[in-house]
Amino acid sequence: MRRKLLGVSQEQLADSLGLTFQQVQKYERGANRVSASKLYEIAKTLQVPVSFFFDGLADPMDGSDGDEIGQQAERIVQEFLTTPEGLELAEVFPKIGRGRVRRQVLDLVRAMAEEANRVENAAA
Repeated sequence: MRRKLLGVSQEQLADSLGLTFQQVQKYERGANRVSASKLYEIAKTLQVPVSFFFDGLADPMDGSDGDEIGQQAERIVQEFLTTPEGLELAEVFPKIGRGRVRRQVLDLVRAMAEEANRVENAAA
């Protein structure tokens, strides 16, 4: 535990946070929930980033938490960006300012992919 590693007592931590040491005990035991603002204050006092308290937990935004859709999306994006054309398209596509034009580009690419699949399947 970071507090003990720094040699900070519950009383000292409580004083710096404007709490009672009993409240710090409850936080440490998990008896009381810690608000986001209080967690920030604790992290600042213990000289660690807030993420320190979430070490070992999966990031819900990276698709690695067992979320099948997230993992599939991550795989598709990785495959796309490993090609020179995919990387270039990813760089220039956001520069198309109008949503209607973006939709037309997407429709064109989709139609081309469907045609390529149709030709490939016919040849097999």
